[in-house]
Amino acid sequence: MKKAVIIIVSLLCLCRLCALSQSVLYNLANVPEQIKNKASVIMHSENIELEIESTDKVTLTDHKMFTVVNEDGRDWLEFGEYSNQFMSLEEVEIKMYDANGKQLGKYKKRDMSTVAAGEGLIPDGYVTHFKIPALTYPITIDVQYEKRIKSTLTLPDYRFIEPEEGVIESNCTVKVRPDIGFRYKARNTSIEPVITDEGKYKIYRWSVKNLPPLEREAGSVAANTRYPHITFVTDRFSFLGTQGDLSSWRNLGTWVAELYKGLDVLPANRQQFFADLVKDATDDKEKTARIYHYLQRNFRYVSIQLGIGGFQPFSAEFTDQKKYGDCKALSNYMKAALKSVGIKSYLAIINAEYNQEPVDPNFPANEFNHVILCVPGQKDSIWLECTSSTTEFGELGTFTENRNALLITEEGGILVPTPKSHSDENVLATVSIVTISNDLSGLIETIFTTKGEYRTLINGVLGDSRDDQKQTIVHYFGFKQPDDFTLAKDESVENKATLKMAITKVPEFNAGNKLFIPSRMSKMWSRNLPKAENRKTDFYFSFPFEKKDTTIFKFPAGMKPDVLPKETELKCNYAFYKTKYWYSAKENSVYAVTFLTLRQHKIPASDYASIKKFFDDIALDDAQKMVVQKSGE
Repeated sequence: MKKAVIIIVSLLCLCRLCALSQSVLYNLANVPEQIKNKASVIMHSENIELEIESTDKVTLTDHKMFTVVNEDGRDWLEFGEYSNQFMSLEEVEIKMYDANGKQLGKYKKRDMSTVAAGEGLIPDGYVTHFKIPALTYPITIDVQYEKRIKSTLTLPDYRFIEPEEGVIESNCTVKVRPDIGFRYKARNTSIEPVITDEGKYKIYRWSVKNLPPLEREAGSVAANTRYPHITFVTDRFSFLGTQGDLSSWRNLGTWVAELYKGLDVLPANRQQFFADLVKDATDDKEKTARIYHYLQRNFRYVSIQLGIGGFQPFSAEFTDQKKYGDCKALSNYMKAALKSVGIKSYLAIINAEYNQEPVDPNFPANEFNHVILCVPGQKDSIWLECTSSTTEFGELGTFTENRNALLITEEGGILVPTPKSHSDENVLATVSIVTISNDLSGLIETIFTTKGEYRTLINGVLGDSRDDQKQTIVHYFGFKQPDDFTLAKDESVENKATLKMAITKVPEFNAGNKLFIPSRMSKMWSRNLPKAENRKTDFYFSFPFEKKDTTIFKFPAGMKPDVLPKETELKCNYAFYKTKYWYSAKENSVYAVTFLTLRQHKIPASDYASIKKFFDDIALDDAQKMVVQKSGE
């Protein structure tokens, strides 16, 4: 009896000790200041285990406990995991605790919503989603889940810190059979694993402790590359029953080529159609352009990613019949059409998205999500974006330029760079004539001449609603709020559009008979760049560009300029800006000419302060006023 009492007392003490340890854990006062300062989330502990038993049998388990400190960390209260035919989410358990360690709720997979997902023509897979209810902060969440993966083509990364997340401890263990050929790549971090052998497995263990939060820096490269993480790859892989080798780019290309084999053949009558389409073309470049424009006019893009269809396209014949396809199908169709007129081309898989970093040439991995086409030439290759109905022939744009693409050739994969973007490929030239009346109202006619990304922008704006057009005119181009306007495409010239506006009062303000008029009707730069102090990551503009503006102010009789704005010239390592003003007495008009070029869109963190100052100075120059005198007052 006495022994039983001792056991009961011991158990009660143990329970109190557990409760006390939990109370300490949930009490943010016990978290070191360097970890919680500027943190919206505190990761108390995280343990991730990835077991790679074979090329088609992988198990991922994740157990983490974190505190959401305030409303800024609310995204952490959204649980969502994807499942499809080669990836399944097993049981999930989520517990939530208040600041004193009292359990507020407990949820299982059955309590969550599972809905179809995917942007494709047919949904591919499901997302299990749950929004953790939080009535107050701080709140601590304990999450455990397991996933089964029937493929090693793409493995999850180890991402141990995010912006505004303080980390007390995070661990990742990878158990893998040595014959599979495991590789890893540390990105934006220097941490290394402890490697041991345990039975049939080689074990890799990563661990981090006491990490202060990362600052979220606007304008950085895509999130999947800019924050510290470890990428995992196996040399041997399986994907829905097909075996492949990722030990080299050549071998990956060989696997992809096998998926496309025999799918680039068109029926004889369609081959003849393309032969007739290009029969009087002067060279292969013109033939390629004609077929590309035919594709743009007659086919539409849809995203289709069912099963191995994430890598294998529809046949060219099917695409020809349906007149739609995803990036794989449309690129494969273009390849088949060129093949029918004797022009060789290569499919190219690429990591597409704005401001992505090129894949590492020295680390073969499946980091691709898009397919384009390359037509090799004796001097320069022609690159084709086959999913766009507006992209100019032979141009890629910011979605895929400045990358490394994997050409799928007869000898396997060959990694090659795509064209680099240049400022003269993205041009916005505006000419505005401002006719000012005696009552100070004005009629403004602006002609836009565009190229590259600006051409795409204007084409998009032309198709917008009137309200959205007005928003772009005022907030993007920096025009004064119009009382009335029309925006129309110049049908005789592909890259021109005309904006006509009526404004009640052109001057910003007046003092007696002195009128203060903007130096130009649209701003050369209207964006505030983020702060420069302690910048850690490189800054990315959307693209390099050239902007040219000529504004002509036509004054009525009795009104003429008194003081013209100061002419300005600014320069830094990456950009140049210049203004010029003059008065024509004969026309009673002022000419304002401005030129701005950004030669490089990626700015190293160490040089960011100089480019910020450059554009801040442009914003100040944009604010200059012309002083105009009105007689008779």
